[in-house]
Amino acid sequence: MKRIASFFLALALAFSLTACTVPVEKADDGKLQIVATLFPYYDFARAIVGDRADVTLLLSPGREAHSFEPTPLDAVTNSESDVFLYNGGEGEYWVDSMLGAAGENIAVIARMMDYVDALDEEYVEGMQGADGHDHDHEHGSHDDHDDHDDHDHDHEEDEHDSDEVEYDEHIWTSPKNAVVLCRAVCDAICRADAENAAFYRANCENYCAQLEDLDARFAALCESAPRRLLIFADRFPMLYFCREFGLDYRAAFHGCSGDTEPSLATIKFLIDKVEDENIPVVYTIDFGTKKVAAVVSECTGAAIETLYSMQTVSRADFDAGETYLTLMERNFEALRKGLNA
Repeated sequence: MKRIASFFLALALAFSLTACTVPVEKADDGKLQIVATLFPYYDFARAIVGDRADVTLLLSPGREAHSFEPTPLDAVTNSESDVFLYNGGEGEYWVDSMLGAAGENIAVIARMMDYVDALDEEYVEGMQGADGHDHDHEHGSHDDHDDHDDHDHDHEEDEHDSDEVEYDEHIWTSPKNAVVLCRAVCDAICRADAENAAFYRANCENYCAQLEDLDARFAALCESAPRRLLIFADRFPMLYFCREFGLDYRAAFHGCSGDTEPSLATIKFLIDKVEDENIPVVYTIDFGTKKVAAVVSECTGAAIETLYSMQTVSRADFDAGETYLTLMERNFEALRKGLNA
């Protein structure tokens, strides 16, 4: 179905770029133009470039990532960019069509899933759809990133796009991964604008130092906590985070699930788990429905806290200038309440 949708999307995007139906003017300030599909890469890029480049977030604030499809305006905005930063994977199946429609206009294209070890979607006890799944594999990142230089966006044969394997795409939720990804973003920007490379790399290292400090704080919290189990009455996009810090979890749905209504068996499992383990907090995610958490909370007395996966952010948070770092600070406080209570 996604291949069919991608075909029609390609036709629509190609038409929009050739028929001149969307009036978009290329920035005339002479600055590098950067487009990022997801908030973490947008945030890393803006921290790196400061006022020397313009950064656009394609998945605009408040738009749900799992149902996003680009508009013709998005396609034209992307075609005007010098650097395109995207995550990769099935969640962005539309990217190849968009890049094909953009032609050779984009100087540097960077696919972030190529820079870290990808994990299979994991189905754990009690999770909706867990029957028949037994996934627990890692897949190495590509060591040679020179392959991601100019105009390299032919991923038809890429292992990450295999129809046979379902990958968890929330790679940035691990702070260690975030450091790697921030440097990958910087490398892409420097390839497009070598003149300002020293400035960009200095900013990148400053941001990475803050990420490393955040990582150390999370590690200390998790190592000293009396609890190791998290209950998500929602989708679970925090696999990379939990894997890094050795945390266990149970959840209603896996991270990329399109489901929002769990079975009664899944709800009962979560309620029983909270009661049996005396869990003080159940978690939801940003842009989650909160309905399942409300039921579990009402039945068990557990508090509800939100963990931010940050594929996108709310309009209020965006306008307030929230960053990956500030939203992870919220996660730190929410996690502390659940692990130390």
